[in-house]
Order: sequence, then structure tokens, then C-alpha cells
Amino acid sequence: MKKIISAFIILAFIAPVYAKTIEGAVSEKGGSNSHRIIDKATGKGVGGAKITLPKENYMTKTNKDGFFELNTAIEGTSIMSVQKDKYKPFSMTINEKTFNKPLEVSIEKSDGNALAIDMNMHHLGDNSYSENSANAGEFVGDATGPFFTKKFNLKNINTSSPVYLVIGSIIGIDTLMARTMNQNRRPNAYATAPQIFFNGNKIADIQINGDGQKIKIPANLIRKNQINEVTIKTGYNVMQTSYTDYDDIEFMNLSIEN
Repeated sequence: MKKIISAFIILAFIAPVYAKTIEGAVSEKGGSNSHRIIDKATGKGVGGAKITLPKENYMTKTNKDGFFELNTAIEGTSIMSVQKDKYKPFSMTINEKTFNKPLEVSIEKSDGNALAIDMNMHHLGDNSYSENSANAGEFVGDATGPFFTKKFNLKNINTSSPVYLVIGSIIGIDTLMARTMNQNRRPNAYATAPQIFFNGNKIADIQINGDGQKIKIPANLIRKNQINEVTIKTGYNVMQTSYTDYDDIEFMNLSIEN
């Protein structure tokens, strides 16, 4: 029996990227070990979708009927990203058990208002974390510092209806809430939540690791048909007082949509 995943999955775990990409062959047909990408609205297979596993430096594509195979070993947890022109970027956290049975993943067409801001994997923090931290040992890329910022031109957005910043996948968060949900095993320490800013204004704290997290952007902060800016700041260890010990996190696939 196939397991069906829709385009937004909350609460999971994941990991990173970098090095020479291993390219897998396109599945010729839907075999017993084949997985499939389908259109959320029609249920039909989406051909030519790019499937990447940044942690494993692996990439493949779906065939004309949306089928694909992952001919690579998956250790621990990892992020699987799906990208296709005219579709919203999608990512989900997987592990070695995810693909024991054929899997169907539905992706959603962009309505013209959606905007992919950044589809790369990013590692924030200071490269210093406990073996009990969330996703410890699963990071590959080095941290680029405690924050990420991206400017973009926001056109054709409908501000008369709610506008959201969507984080495809995020891991490594060591907040107290994440600990209560068994996402990390740090008994004597925890971190503040990563903070999300839009045009210099804080709009959210991210308390838990997961996929498809949607953050509502206040309409008065949106600069329609102008340059806008998103900033993500990682948290820090609240038990460390002699210096700032930044929480190491990774995230992938940022987009704006109604």
C-alpha cells in the first residue's frame, strides 16, 4: 500500500549538502521500488521533477509519469527536496525507513502569486554543538554565521488575502519545546528559538523542527512591487553566560505565497 504525502508536513527531522553531486538514473517505469511525484490537484504524475538529497549529494529526476527511484544509501535523517518549474518548491524529512514502501508525494502548482525566495540548504550557527543536540552528527556544511538574510522583489502579490512565508524544512532547533517533543536530548541546556524578520520587523519564533512551516506576514510590512527582505536568526544557549553559544540549525526552501 502506498503512503501519500501532501505538500505540507509538520514535525519531522532532517540534514545537509555540498560536494560533487551523484546523479541517479531516471526510473523508466513504475516498478515495485519506484516512488512517485504527483500533481496535488489532478493526481497525475509530474514528469521532469528534480529530486535532490543534499546530505547525500544525490540528484535524480522523475520520468514522464512521475516515477523515480533513490539508488543511494540514506543514513539517519535527511531532507528530500522536489523542484519543478511552475510548481511550489517542496521538501520533506526522510530516513532509511521512509522508502520501505512505494511513496507518493503531491506537489502544488504555483498560482503566479507564489515566489520561491531561496531553494538552497543553509547552515546557521557556530559549528559547536552537543552530541545530544537535535540532528547532531547530521550537518555536513559549515555554518555561515548566526543569521541569513535575502532581498527579493515582491511582485503580483495579493495583499487583500493572507500572505505567508513558508519554510520548506528546518532542523537542529534545541528549544525547550523541541526537547519536550523529543527532538533533542539536552537534559541540562536549551536554546532560544530562531527568529524570523520581515523588512526588519520580527514576525515569528520557530520553536520546533519540521516541514512546511507557514508564517503569516502582516500586510502592513509588505512592500508591494518593491524590494523586501527576509532574515532568519538562529537562537543561542540560554545556559551559557560567558560567551554566546549559537544554536546550529539548517533550513531549506523559502517561499512567499497566499
